Amino acid sequence: MEKIILAILVGGSFGFILHKVGATNPNKIVGFLRLTDLHLAKVILFAIGFSSLLLFILMAVGVISPMHISVKASYAGVIVGGAIFGIGFGLGGYCPGTTLAALGSGRKDSIFMILGGLVGAWAYVLAYGWLTESMPWLFDKIAGGNVSLAVTGNESYPALIDGMPGIVVAGVIALLFMGGAFLLPNKFRSN
Repeated sequence: MEKIILAILVGGSFGFILHKVGATNPNKIVGFLRLTDLHLAKVILFAIGFSSLLLFILMAVGVISPMHISVKASYAGVIVGGAIFGIGFGLGGYCPGTTLAALGSGRKDSIFMILGGLVGAWAYVLAYGWLTESMPWLFDKIAGGNVSLAVTGNESYPALIDGMPGIVVAGVIALLFMGGAFLLPNKFRSN
């Protein structure tokens, strides 16, 4: 029960933050993708940099166990799936997280994106057997599959840069991404 309450609190907080930064508004997302409103790009860059650094600091001081780190396998199908996801993201102005948060904020148009996502997932489940037989290259692992860029402390995932502490990489990512968020203009082009 404790985990369910924590999940509801974290999910509700995340949805609230998505709403407050404008990520539940498809017009803001399309403006971000068209480079006419980079507010969301700044928020995303800052959040990635800050959370990466915070995660590795909390692991370094022992608050979070490295055993909680989970690295998903990289394979060729991720690139194809990412392209399909990106097309839907651009056309609909929503991604899965922002769609649910938009529904929670009362946007009725998000229902169509949710239904589209469920239909897409259902179609993938139905096509999975055919895809594995007809296009096995989609499931070829990239760089060994489950690897991390630096040492995380979880021996299940080898590092691409041997001996490089994760906190160093997180620090560089934090500087680049948070600095990029600060230096990024509000727009690259006008409407």
